[in-house]
Amino acid sequence: RREVLKTALGLSAAQLLPAQDNPAGARPKEGDLLVRVGDQAETPLTPADIKSGARQTIAFPMDPDSRTVRNGSRLNRILLIRLDREKLAPGTSARAAEGIVAYSALCSHSGCEIGNWIPEEQALFCSCHASKFAPGDGAKVLDGPAPKPLPALPLKVADGKLSVAQPFTARITFEQAG
Repeated sequence: RREVLKTALGLSAAQLLPAQDNPAGARPKEGDLLVRVGDQAETPLTPADIKSGARQTIAFPMDPDSRTVRNGSRLNRILLIRLDREKLAPGTSARAAEGIVAYSALCSHSGCEIGNWIPEEQALFCSCHASKFAPGDGAKVLDGPAPKPLPALPLKVADGKLSVAQPFTARITFEQAG
């Protein structure tokens, strides 16, 4: 029984920590390109790929040299959405590339994936517990139990492709159940 518990704890810890020996588990780094989740060709996204007014795109960072997609951790899921540049808050505008903002795709409440866009409210919506976020204003919490904004991922355009300008602005964490 003790061995089973030790094994289970070891496996749990291994899944929570970024795999330092596994480049696919490393967090996004400056210069990483972004590729759409599920794109077998792993084609780097361009600003033109993110349409204005459309629902969000979910992407993973990719090392441009080794072409390693950093999909080894769900903490690397990145939510991209294009907004009207004129309506972005100043801090958000500074992190955007051509009106495209990037945030952790995981809700700060319990880690569910942010799966919905409410265009009439310009809000991201987590259907797990009904948290809403304002992506044009630093993904601040508009409603629901989420305790804090979504961590932002500053972007830039390099050689016509969306690229990571800096690491996430905050550590990706969730509330603990209990």
